[in-house]
Amino acid sequence: MNTYHINKGIGRTVEFKGLKAQYLFIFAGGLLGILICTMIMYIAGANTYLCLVIGAACSGLLIWKTFALNRKYGEHGLMKKGAQKKHPRYIISRKCIYGYLHTNRKKTST
Repeated sequence: MNTYHINKGIGRTVEFKGLKAQYLFIFAGGLLGILICTMIMYIAGANTYLCLVIGAACSGLLIWKTFALNRKYGEHGLMKKGAQKKHPRYIISRKCIYGYLHTNRKKTST
């Protein structure tokens, strides 16, 4: 009789080397962008060592900042930080209190 193992990862977020959720996409997209930029510089005729140094420096910076954001904000913190910017700090009301309590009635013409 065959035995099948239950997938214990159902419902969990995607994780790779400690990077979770949107940080993984930032990391992968950033590395892909750096690779493409490095290849464009090489094809354009820039010095090979210059291309390698710039690519390595940008990759190192991307890795460092992505892991720092992951540590600082956690799994959902970056989305919460972005949503927080869309909310107003305070609500300004310039109407007097009577204006809120008074109901506008339509006048009927006879």
